[in-house]
Amino acid sequence: MNIIINGGTRGIGKEVVQILSSCINNKIFVTGRNYKSLQQLTKESEHNNIYPFEYDISKFEIAEKQLTEALSGYFDSVDILINNAGTLINKDFVEFTNDEARKLFETNFLGPAAFIRTIRPMLKRGSHVVNISSMGGFQGSSKYRGLSYYSASKAALTCLSECLAEEFRDAGIIVNCLAPGSVQTEMFEDAFPGLKAPVTAKEMAEFFVWFATKGSKFFNGKIIPVATFNP
Repeated sequence: MNIIINGGTRGIGKEVVQILSSCINNKIFVTGRNYKSLQQLTKESEHNNIYPFEYDISKFEIAEKQLTEALSGYFDSVDILINNAGTLINKDFVEFTNDEARKLFETNFLGPAAFIRTIRPMLKRGSHVVNISSMGGFQGSSKYRGLSYYSASKAALTCLSECLAEEFRDAGIIVNCLAPGSVQTEMFEDAFPGLKAPVTAKEMAEFFVWFATKGSKFFNGKIIPVATFNP
């Protein structure tokens, strides 16, 4: 399968890349801001099937042309897109600057949305777009101090997923959204200092991989909370 993973250099994204690359039949285009981490992922690839692209998803307008050219060098079509890239700032709402708020929305919502729009010509009947939101962006879930803009940006991605599932329905393109809860990652540690999550990044990655490769047979336009613990 031809697979794109945004935000694949650390945490859950990195684990997802490693699991998917273990299959010789997969070709994986991985984006991330950390060039050294991308290169390390490539070196560790058993089947030489990881294609790195240094990319800051919050600067989508600047890199759109380079992204399209890079992708066309590897793929004619895309089977799976996992929009995993994201960022978090833990700060009280009244202390946020406009630049900080803009950064969260550009990274967590506008960037992933622009990425889908850019690669839309490469998506075909049966392609599966999996947006990674958060329980913080899941309607009716518990909300936490300091995560207002983060949660709002993830909620926007959640709603977009439902909208695109309907827009792409006639073309046979499946769009779903996963909203993971507590996972032991650097981002979780930033959000909840001192807490221990009940799920490891690798464990959550295994579920992401199953859902990305198998879930399109069972779900479309669905927002799936993946959490057993609060937060």
